[in-house]
Amino acid sequence: MSLQSNIETKLSEALKAQDKKIYSTLRLVIAAIKDTMIAKKIRDKNTLPDNDLIALLKKMVKQRNDSCEAYKKAGRKELLENEMSEIAIINAFLPKQLNEVEMKKICLEKIKEVGAVSIKDMGKVIGSLKKEYSDVMDFSKVSQIIRENLK
Repeated sequence: MSLQSNIETKLSEALKAQDKKIYSTLRLVIAAIKDTMIAKKIRDKNTLPDNDLIALLKKMVKQRNDSCEAYKKAGRKELLENEMSEIAIINAFLPKQLNEVEMKKICLEKIKEVGAVSIKDMGKVIGSLKKEYSDVMDFSKVSQIIRENLK
């Protein structure tokens, strides 16, 4: 079962259970999927490829994290809680992310493998990491780890 059909199934279950938080969030996800399909001109099949869908979900989580920071600064606790619940719902459909210890270990191994010695080699390291770990690593944290080790 594709990720998109899984999301649609969860949406119908939430509608039947009348769970407003879940179905409102999943409706936003479905709308974003349809917008992306229109933008990419996907008409032959009604599903977005899983890798494109994962990138879309990551983008949505990032947008909500940015909103969370703004709500924290503004003291809008109710909106912050709403965004956090949306993040949790969307994260349920994303692959499990590696923790920081695992990422650091993989980054150090990749630095040795590529033979990086200075910060100028950072692009080579990140490029090879993206080929293997694009779905399970947060590359904003990866770049920090690599910078610390390539000074």
